[in-house]
Amino acid sequence: MVVDDHPMWRDAVARDLAEAGHEVVATAGEGRAAIRIAAAARPEVAVVDLQLPDISGVEVARALAAPGADGEPVVRVLVLSASGEQQDVLDAVKAGATGYLLKSAAREEFLDAVRRTAEGDAVFTPGLAGLVLGEYRRLAAAPRHRDDDTPRLTERETEVLRLVAKGLTYKQIAQRLVLSHRTVQNHVQNTLNKLQLHNRVELVRYAIEKGLDQD
Repeated sequence: MVVDDHPMWRDAVARDLAEAGHEVVATAGEGRAAIRIAAAARPEVAVVDLQLPDISGVEVARALAAPGADGEPVVRVLVLSASGEQQDVLDAVKAGATGYLLKSAAREEFLDAVRRTAEGDAVFTPGLAGLVLGEYRRLAAAPRHRDDDTPRLTERETEVLRLVAKGLTYKQIAQRLVLSHRTVQNHVQNTLNKLQLHNRVELVRYAIEKGLDQD
């Protein structure tokens, strides 16, 4: 699904996706319409601009990316924006966006980002990933109240979590640990359930808090 208020840009993005073999189930030029349409069209990925005429793309991302019964986002959101401002990026990620790409990205970079977003990977324009990671570190450094009875993870779950925190994709983790892609996904889901976390963003924050990205 493509959400952008500029018809020519929206049509061009939809055309690029279709030519690359993706099924574009819907397009929308306004945020509230996008939320309504998504409920019926049920896209796997929504490519969303931040600047919309009625509500912001951040609000759209928050509505679309709300976790489902399995803890995964109902729709994975890739923000495609002209803005690389720190606050815009962080607001989008905190709202549940899986990735953030600038509109200056090349066509192939965009198509790769859509594919990776569909697979659940966190995708960012180069330079923005470090910005997001820095925010995670800042939040992790803040005093937090956590019970001492945090569920214990298995050695394999901890190993997978460490690699997630380092920014590896599920495919890369599977190759590194000689596991199937599905097995890696199962380990991540089990870890989310044990820690009572909702998505990969919260999981990365937890891992950084525990220093697992430094090992």
